[in-house]
Amino acid sequence: QVQLVESGGGLVQPGGSLRLSCVASEGTFSRYVMEWFRQGPGKDREFVAGISWNGGRTKYGDSVKGRFTISRDNAKNTVYLQMNSLGPEDTALYYCAADNDLDSNTIPDYWGQGTQVTVSS
Repeated sequence: QVQLVESGGGLVQPGGSLRLSCVASEGTFSRYVMEWFRQGPGKDREFVAGISWNGGRTKYGDSVKGRFTISRDNAKNTVYLQMNSLGPEDTALYYCAADNDLDSNTIPDYWGQGTQVTVSS
């Protein structure tokens, strides 16, 4: 069982930046693909970013390419999402997830509770 806890969300003005963190309390963290999803009000859950177990491969949703960066520190059991040039369209509840395959559309095995990001003047 993997437990995931997100943090770092909050209110930010358009054009600003936030850095989200997700800490996993599981001894085999380094063997999981880690991903970020988000869901805005009245919208479907959307894939944001993913990173392979060793950090050598990353994947991004089209809506965040060039603005968001995913990274991980296996020694700290933590995955990060650096979000730059934020706009109102980025307002959502952001979830981290532990998955088995970066290339699959299968629902990840484990999810955090989410952290709210609100972009507004």
